[in-house]
Amino acid sequence: MVFAALILGLLSFSIALLVTGAMKRIAPKLNFVDKPGHRKVHKAPTPLGGGVAIYLAFAGPMLGVLIGVRLLDPASPMLGIPPELWTAYIGGARNLATAPTLSLLGAMTLLHVMGLIDDRKALGPYLKLVVQLAAAAAVVIPFKQFWSLTAFDDRLGANGVLAIGVSVLWITAITNAFNFLDNMDGLSAGIAAVCTTSFLITALSIGQWFVAAALALLLGALIGFLCFNFPPASIFMGDSGSLVVGFVLGVLTVRTTYLPANQDFGAGWYAVFAPVIVLAVPLYDLVVVSLIRLRAGKSPFVGDTNHFSHRLVRRGMSKRTAVLCIWLLTATTSVAAIILPHVTSPLAAFLVFAQTFLILGVVMLLEQHPLPREDA
Repeated sequence: MVFAALILGLLSFSIALLVTGAMKRIAPKLNFVDKPGHRKVHKAPTPLGGGVAIYLAFAGPMLGVLIGVRLLDPASPMLGIPPELWTAYIGGARNLATAPTLSLLGAMTLLHVMGLIDDRKALGPYLKLVVQLAAAAAVVIPFKQFWSLTAFDDRLGANGVLAIGVSVLWITAITNAFNFLDNMDGLSAGIAAVCTTSFLITALSIGQWFVAAALALLLGALIGFLCFNFPPASIFMGDSGSLVVGFVLGVLTVRTTYLPANQDFGAGWYAVFAPVIVLAVPLYDLVVVSLIRLRAGKSPFVGDTNHFSHRLVRRGMSKRTAVLCIWLLTATTSVAAIILPHVTSPLAAFLVFAQTFLILGVVMLLEQHPLPREDA
């Protein structure tokens, strides 16, 4: 499984690297650039289109695998596939539910197209929110046993209603969180790569082939794009990328079984909160910046320069240092979350949660650091 994930990751990395390089050259000719403005931190027009690379690097191989495994004949001697490998990996991929997978690809395509339009001509924030909710609902409602947090209903007997509601809201929140984070070079893609790595390790450790394969594709796409987006960035992903990244992460985290029904690997009920711990820093930024905007009488969906990264820069950090600081904070919470599904003691789980809150406490202390004085 690890080898298969590595191959898929390298494939998506190669696609993202090539397409991002191509878009870097093509986008300026199409005037598909992000121009500096009052809420922008970059100083010169920068090509957009990195989102196209991320989308193609993820969706292309996934669709190819979905089609390819159904065309393969396991009895063909030309394939040279050992029977045990077919049974363990390829056979499982053939049995993959096609309709739920196509629903994921269709919904992310809708968000990708909306993002491309928004990158060219800004759409209204509430229209974007409605489309995000619709995309999440289109994935979850028809396939609630595949794309929803069924653990809630299994324990509370809510007949699917709670699972659907929580899943749709979660996916929409994570979609917005990564869209909000796309405010500084390398920030959104880097945090997404850190979170994806954590989720990938978890999926591999509990034997979830489909989730691991999808996460490997996403991780490869993000790293390939980051080769051009690491500060100082030479291309941006735009909404066409950030919406896709957040949506895919939101969907895959509700698909991952953190709380198996048989409890074989010792997880308690608290394991279902592993994604919240991994995504604690992005969710912190989403909540705090929304509250700042609401207190100022503004819509929480209208962009500004009050994000966590902006506030760190105003307190004396360079942009690159602020980005790396947030990457490391996310990595710290992610490491703790990896062990959560495997702990058997409520005390150990409490310590994981406590560490996360302590990290957020450090974040809040950083926020309280006084602004540097300007020379008189």
